[in-house]
Amino acid sequence: MTALFRAGAALAAASAAHLAPSVLTIPPLHRAVAPRLSGRSQSRHIALTFDDGPNGESTPAVLDALGALGAQATFFVLGGEVEARPDLAREIVERGHELAVHGWTHIPHLLRTPWGVYADLARSSASIRAVAGVSPRYWRPPNGVLTGTGFVAARRLGLRPVLWTADGQDWRADATPRSVLARLDRQLTAGGTVLLHDSDITSAPGSWHSTLGALPDLVDLCRSRGWRVGPLRDHWTEEDAA
Repeated sequence: MTALFRAGAALAAASAAHLAPSVLTIPPLHRAVAPRLSGRSQSRHIALTFDDGPNGESTPAVLDALGALGAQATFFVLGGEVEARPDLAREIVERGHELAVHGWTHIPHLLRTPWGVYADLARSSASIRAVAGVSPRYWRPPNGVLTGTGFVAARRLGLRPVLWTADGQDWRADATPRSVLARLDRQLTAGGTVLLHDSDITSAPGSWHSTLGALPDLVDLCRSRGWRVGPLRDHWTEEDAA
């Protein structure tokens, strides 16, 4: 009975360690409790990030818009999409942007085994290195749902988890450029990280048009407030590293 009890206790502890970080998915909580995890920095910089690509139709349009604005960003890509469109993944890097890991597929880690989580991140990281010739530094889990096993896997692979401080909810079917900008404007402060999507693979079909429409005004808004806009690699200051 004692051995059975110990086994049950160990299983319960392991489950708790796996599930506990998922509460940090709640934006007000991760912004307050773990500002660095949320992508908060001490700089007057806004990290512009895009999830779920690369997509053959929408990602080139986003890249062209960013080029016209003279802005760069971090793209949290799906490994399966990188494998399907290697030329586009390379173009993202060639145009001065940054690739980061979002996973191989968009399956939340709460629905995966611990070894499945590690395999997903490892495969995605390897794909980025093989296709684009760069080593990713950042990781964002699908839906922003963190798990203990995800943290362990990311640490083993040298990936820093980053969520966001401002979400435009551009993935919604009822999103418009105006609604995306308004949501972001309410949440934006210096040192924040913006979440957008350059693909509708897990979003409402065609929702990326709202993202594209909001981009020029978003970048102009940030710059009018004296904030630089760019990728995560330019986001952190010496104070953040202390």
